[in-house]
Amino acid sequence: MGLSALAAQIGARWAERTHPPLGHFVHVDGLQVHMIEAGSGAPVVFLHGNGGMIYDVVVSGLFDRVAERGRAIAIDRPGFGYTPRPRGHTWGAREQAAVVARVLDELGLERAVIVGHSWGTMAALALALDRPERVEGLVLVAGYYFPSMREDTVLFSPAGLPAVGDIVSSTVGPFVGRVVGPLLITRMFAPKAPTERFNRQFPLDLALRPGQIKAFAQDALHMATSAQELCPRYGELRCPVTIVTGDSDHIVDVDYQSGQLHRTVPQSRLVVAKGEGHMVHHHAPEMVADAIAQMMRNAAVPEAPAPATARPTASL
Repeated sequence: MGLSALAAQIGARWAERTHPPLGHFVHVDGLQVHMIEAGSGAPVVFLHGNGGMIYDVVVSGLFDRVAERGRAIAIDRPGFGYTPRPRGHTWGAREQAAVVARVLDELGLERAVIVGHSWGTMAALALALDRPERVEGLVLVAGYYFPSMREDTVLFSPAGLPAVGDIVSSTVGPFVGRVVGPLLITRMFAPKAPTERFNRQFPLDLALRPGQIKAFAQDALHMATSAQELCPRYGELRCPVTIVTGDSDHIVDVDYQSGQLHRTVPQSRLVVAKGEGHMVHHHAPEMVADAIAQMMRNAAVPEAPAPATARPTASL
């Protein structure tokens, strides 16, 4: 176990040297949040799914497409990429949404279009429900909205438990991840194969660091409880909502999740990509970018001055 822990730490340091931060950091309530931004104009904030990072939206090409039309901002949620997840704190959807609200404060943004993918849709919804004055519109991609049993909750929850999770994620977790990770990625992209760009540019080693494994497991553990807490409030949503889903998603039940949310939220618009799965933003980035652009036009998000920043893809 000791040798496994040492190997895991060496692997984590190697991954961080190989894949340094893409962007910069903002400090909110003692938390150092890693983010990237590009473009100017109406702000659009991306929140990645479970196990993902800023890299996910960049590698998909969606970030660059939105940056051509407005100010694109992507955030590493707590525990992922280069944003830490402090101990002694519950990190459900509402707690993560509070961090996003503080980031908007630091950036001087009163309102923004929020784009969430998968688990990130719950954080986006929590922000719109708890801080509706900060959200001009929601674009929810391949989301999870209502509690249901999922196999990843059963498989990965041990690594998210107190004490036991520290041991698992710091010893055998990275090695199991190297075996399970490619299989999970294949399932995430099904029915299509992972894109060549994803295989080449997504830093799986960075995702297999002990801290991120534990955050992944904790998010899986909190998934159903966060959805249970949020779903009775969906009728309170007043901002425009666009729901994007692939009709062949192998990770979430499309009708029970996206279809039911569309029926629950009267002002929502449902966009269904034929033949696409859970990673629809990788195989159909133009379609998702168009849905975001339409939301930006409809919401008329006020522009905010953007600092001069380099295009993030230049470092990939």
